[in-house]
Amino acid sequence: MIVRIQLLMIMIPLLVFLLSCQNKADIVRSEVLVADSVQSVAITVEEEQTLPESSMALYLEEQGLINIHSLDSTIRIDLKYATTDNFTKEILYDDLTDAFLHPVAAQKLMKAQQLLKGYNSDLSLLIYDAARPMSVQTKMYKVVENTPYRAYVADPTKTGMHNYGMAVDLTICNSDGVALDMGTPFDFFGKAAGINQEEQLLKEGLLTREQIDNRKLLRKVMTEAGFITIRGEWWHFNAVSRGEAKNTAKLLD
Repeated sequence: MIVRIQLLMIMIPLLVFLLSCQNKADIVRSEVLVADSVQSVAITVEEEQTLPESSMALYLEEQGLINIHSLDSTIRIDLKYATTDNFTKEILYDDLTDAFLHPVAAQKLMKAQQLLKGYNSDLSLLIYDAARPMSVQTKMYKVVENTPYRAYVADPTKTGMHNYGMAVDLTICNSDGVALDMGTPFDFFGKAAGINQEEQLLKEGLLTREQIDNRKLLRKVMTEAGFITIRGEWWHFNAVSRGEAKNTAKLLD
């Protein structure tokens, strides 16, 4: 809308002038003036729409990681730590909005998305977190290190799979981008987030059958694509073992 208004503001007076011209030479000169003005506006708009890439995104690319949207734009991204909608209530990714993964993990994620689309074309994977530099891991751990929840966040001195770009936190969403009900929010600290006793959680009324089925669908496409589950978090998947990550991937600073 802004672009159209800019064009109209330039073109209307010029067109009035064009119509008032008395000879052919004046008309030609006026047409050139209009064309040059429109081109100038187009260049300005194009420059405004070209945003510089974030410093963290550039760093992750330099480490050989892949922007997921460069492989599959149908996968949805909602990086929770780029907002205050996370357990720390702080923005931990100051200038990152794209999800990056190690090439091995990225290729497996592409396969998982294809499998999910094969089951239901209206569904999509929705990423909450992917590669996470140690600088962010340290901030995150400080929030929980003196609380009972420290077991849910990898100690920076030991490193975690996210710190190698080999882990992804995600869920499934519908065609409107609304996440399916998995029984708990992302980063929920409690037994209802675990995957090993879901039938017992059903009996206790902490989960419903629909929520369990949604979790099973997520696990199905992710494990068939080669990911590994972890016991305490339905949303977390590792692309390789910890040993393989340490031996084959760079630790992200």
